[in-house]
Amino acid sequence: MSVAEPSYFHDMKFLKQNHKYESDHSLFIKDLKAKNPEMEAGQQAGRAILWDKPSTSLDDQARNKASSVKQQAYVYQNKV
Repeated sequence: MSVAEPSYFHDMKFLKQNHKYESDHSLFIKDLKAKNPEMEAGQQAGRAILWDKPSTSLDDQARNKASSVKQQAYVYQNKV
């Protein structure tokens, strides 16, 4: 036992006991993907639509920042 590891770290034998355990959720997802092999391709296509975007250039970032309008502290309050 080294100084960096706390003494209780070695007493936790249960951490390695259930390394083959799979939750009901994991089994459900595996079964669902086995029944629908095209599902993963659909997920990747959806991710590409929403998240995988080309990065914007520094000029575009500066233009977007300059053109943004500062929001007031309480949005629904009338301007005084």
